[in-house]
Amino acid sequence: MSSAWLLYCFEAIAALSALGILFVRNVFYGALLLICCLLAIAAVFVFNHAEFVAVTQILVYAGGVLVLIVFGIMLSARHGGKPLVVSHNYLISGVLLSLSILGILIYAISKTVWPSPTALTTQEINIEKVGVHIMSDYLLPFEIAGVLLLVALIGAIAMASSKSKSV
Repeated sequence: MSSAWLLYCFEAIAALSALGILFVRNVFYGALLLICCLLAIAAVFVFNHAEFVAVTQILVYAGGVLVLIVFGIMLSARHGGKPLVVSHNYLISGVLLSLSILGILIYAISKTVWPSPTALTTQEINIEKVGVHIMSDYLLPFEIAGVLLLVALIGAIAMASSKSKSV
């Protein structure tokens, strides 16, 4: 199987899981579909030789933020023994807003001047420099993001424990 077919398979998985998020009614299943979509997008990055972006995608989004979301859903989603279900009350306005954003994106992409592929290959991307910058120049925002995720996790635990005590 050639790598092009694998790329198309991962693109299809990402698109289908993103569409599945729209139609699933259970929030937990929606979060699992979002994890699937983010991992498929990371695989697309790998096939496009952007390994650093793929690893960042997995660590930050699928590994950090989304695991906290799933953990929060699992701790606080059950009300009265029933799973949290989302209803789609604003379907028409949501479709209209999505189509307008799609139109804006298509217009912006069509007006963008893209660099030639030879210009991209001549640029040197040094992952070591990125790591040094994150751990030196951008250490404070990096640590603040970690503390923010920790506070969100503690908040979800506190909310779940206070609900279980009151019931």
